[in-house]
Amino acid sequence: MSGVFHGGGVTAAATAFGIAREKWLDLSTGINPSPPALPSFEPQIFHRLPDADLLDSVRHEAAKYYGSGAVIPVAAAGTQPLIRLLAARVGPGRVAILSPTYGEYRAVFSASGHAVDEIATLADITSEHRAVVVVNPNNPDGRLYSQADLLALSLDLAQRGTMLIVDEAFGEMHPEASLAGVVAHQQHLVVLKSFGKFFGFAGVRLSFAIAGAGHAAALEEGLGPWPVSGPALALARQCFTLDRDEIRSGIVSRAARLEAVAKASGLRVLANAGLFLLIETPAAAELYDHLARKGILTRIFDYRPRWMRMGLAGDDAGLDRLASALDDWSKA
Repeated sequence: MSGVFHGGGVTAAATAFGIAREKWLDLSTGINPSPPALPSFEPQIFHRLPDADLLDSVRHEAAKYYGSGAVIPVAAAGTQPLIRLLAARVGPGRVAILSPTYGEYRAVFSASGHAVDEIATLADITSEHRAVVVVNPNNPDGRLYSQADLLALSLDLAQRGTMLIVDEAFGEMHPEASLAGVVAHQQHLVVLKSFGKFFGFAGVRLSFAIAGAGHAAALEEGLGPWPVSGPALALARQCFTLDRDEIRSGIVSRAARLEAVAKASGLRVLANAGLFLLIETPAAAELYDHLARKGILTRIFDYRPRWMRMGLAGDDAGLDRLASALDDWSKA
């Protein structure tokens, strides 16, 4: 266990607040609450080992979908094993992580023996850093760097022999900022993609690493045979044929409605990242407790006590329920 708190702990919340699990509205994650319809699966896919041809075909489809060209993404059961393998590839020294961000980066790099510097801006990167981690757009503050800014950083780090890891877990909301298409010419660059957040299938645990030949080979070796389940691959093959603009438009629409509800209750919205909002209030802990007592789970942060993150409601009833709870809060 890393000790890093993540969203999605509905069972723990149900126990803590004495509300049955099925009665909760989970707004604690940044996952699309309206996934596409599940395809029909061939029953044998659950009984046999994942077919090598299926893995190969999905990797090629991922290359087309993410625009990585000749660089064929490496598939893994979520981003976590990729982070661990990348941390092991970095030579001894300091690692810069643009922060605050996804807490597993600090936890994993620290556990791997690296000195971690949590930096506030790209200007804080120094020649001492053997690797740099940028989550773009960032979780939880929605900070977004342009493709031009990150490409300039990548070119600079290439001259120093510094690995650049760009985590685009929420990148499908801003495909114009992606570095997936330049990895072929930047061998020190690794771009991570999360399948589950955008499509809304986080439970299948599927991510991709778009990496230069050396890093890609090491990741494949570290992951070993059958790195992803057959059902996850079959689902990805179907989803990669879907209209991403239509999915993105639905997410943007839901996020706009969520932002309107938050603002109507007097809350300050610091960022709208599409799949989640970041809210600032001096009473974040009290609001978290108020919502939880009504069976609504959000996310607060020990390192930023004024911050609250809210994910998207899956339907109008959920949004109305949140609006009612926030109305009660504003009148209290």
